[in-house]
Parts: sequence; structure tokens; C-alpha cells
Amino acid sequence: MQKNNYEKSKLILAVSPHIKDKETTTRIMYVVIIALIPALIGSIYFFGMRSLILVIIASVSAMLVEWLCKAVRRKPLTFDGSAILTGMLLAFNLPVQVPYWMPAVGSIFAILVVKETFGGLGYNILNPALAGRAFLMASWPSMITGRWSAPIRPIVSTIHGISATTSATPLGLLKLHPEFAQELNSWASIKHLLFGNIGGSLGETSAILLLVGAIVLFAMKYIDYRIPFSYIGTVFALTGILHVFGVTPGTPLFHILAGGLFLGAFFMATDYVTTPVTPKGYWIFGIGCGIITVIIRIWGGYPEGVCYSILLMNAATPLIDRMTIPRRFGGMIK
Repeated sequence: MQKNNYEKSKLILAVSPHIKDKETTTRIMYVVIIALIPALIGSIYFFGMRSLILVIIASVSAMLVEWLCKAVRRKPLTFDGSAILTGMLLAFNLPVQVPYWMPAVGSIFAILVVKETFGGLGYNILNPALAGRAFLMASWPSMITGRWSAPIRPIVSTIHGISATTSATPLGLLKLHPEFAQELNSWASIKHLLFGNIGGSLGETSAILLLVGAIVLFAMKYIDYRIPFSYIGTVFALTGILHVFGVTPGTPLFHILAGGLFLGAFFMATDYVTTPVTPKGYWIFGIGCGIITVIIRIWGGYPEGVCYSILLMNAATPLIDRMTIPRRFGGMIK
């Protein structure tokens, strides 16, 4: 009995500053999941129930692998929601027609290799969902790039005989058929990009629905404006300059709405673990993501660059932190 009282009375020593807050990792994870639900509902509306099945497979696979890893390492099993979010974001980055086993394999890689190998939540150096997507892209590229699907509710609109809801993504169509740039940059095309009735990954098609979720995160102060604004702003500015000089046929508005830029900027580039910790670092990170995205889209062989831009900047995060961390008052600059 005396020992139990002693255990309860022990002081907990920790490094300052001693800041307490009601927010927890679990709460943040589930709020982000809720913020993604509008985009999920949109994907179900445009692509059918297969979207929901892929998200469930990816999320359940991620949870099972995480629980197995914790059991092997004899760590307490937790329900913090991070595995669900990883699986959900991974599925959002896949075409709706991929085989059902593919999101499961991607989630296994994301959790087992990218997250748990480095020590679990808070220790991974790369965004697990994007790393899982990159692994699938490197392993089965034809199943990723060749499985784009048109929405099940087509719009009566054509671009020189090609349906506006063709299975090709808008970025892919621009890269393969630059002669259609005028139609792709038209208000009719921009409207499709805003509402999501286009081909693409199941979670990236509707810019408006992704923006709804982002507003929730901003309102809850779970994400900082610097990374998404600098990321999207850099893509807008660079593609605007390149469009004026005739390097890219796509307008800056087309480039920020097409592809996975909104999904990446608001929900993955803002990940707490794999991004810088200083305000100045946020700007550097976002601008770097924007530059790499534009380079890949314009000069690369792949029409989209969001996934690899964020992963590359994840790898640069320790260097950015080292460069931007404020020095202690009275301390020497090393």
C-alpha cells in the first residue's frame, strides 16, 4: 500500500516549456478524417461505391498492420486514428479502378516500412500515405496510370470529339494533347475541376469539397496557412509566368485546380511529423513543393508531381529545421 502511494506521489520531470492543452493526437486525427468526408462523399457520387470499398480496404489494412507491429514490439494498442487516416489518404491517391488488393499492399508498406520501422507515429521521416502511393507507382505503374476512370454521371460536353469526362486526367490530357489547351482552360473545364466531374484519383477530383474540409482544419487551427498558401501560390505564380512565355499551355488557374494539388497542399504537406517546425521553414517547404511540382508537370515524363514533391521536401525537412531554427538569446550562431 505504501508503495502504491509512493508511485502516485512521484514527480514527473520534463524539459520546459510546460504547456498543457486539451488537444490530443487522437482528437486531431479524427477531425482530419471528418474533414475528408466531404471529398469521400463526392468520390462515391462521381465514381460509385467502389470508392468507399477502396477506402475501407486501405484503412482496415493499415489498422491491422499497425496493431500487429505494436503486438510484436509489445507496445500498447492504441486507437489514435493515425492508421485510418493513412489508409484513407492512400486510397484518395489511387484511381478507382485499381484492383482491391492494391490499397491493402500500399497500406502495409506505408505502416510497416515507412512508419513502424522508424519507431511509429511521430518518428517517420516521410509521409506514409504518399510513400505507399509512390511504392505502388514504382511497382505497378501500368495499373496506376492505366486505370483512370470517367465519372459514372457524365457531362454532355466534348473537346474535339473527346468527352470532357474521358478516363484521362485533365493534366494527362493537357500533356498528351496540348492542342486542346483552349478547351481545357475554358470556364466549362474549370467548372468541372471545381465540382469534380472529371477523371482522376478518387479523392482529388473536387476542389470545392477538399476546400470545405480545409476550412474546417483552418477553423480548428489544426493547420497553418503558410504551407498550403505558399505551395499553391508558387504553383500559380510559376505556371502563370511559364504560360505567358508559352512554355506551358495550361493557365495557372487550371494548374492549381487540376490533379492532387489541393489534396496534397491541405492534407499531406501539412503533416506535423514530416514538415518543418518553424514559420520560416513552412514557407521554404511550401515553395519547394511548388517548384518541384511545376518542374515535374512541365518537363517531367509524368503529368502530376504533387506526390514526389512532398516526399522530396519531407527528406529535406531536417535540413530546413537546422537552417531556420531560432538561436537562443545570447547564444552563438553555429
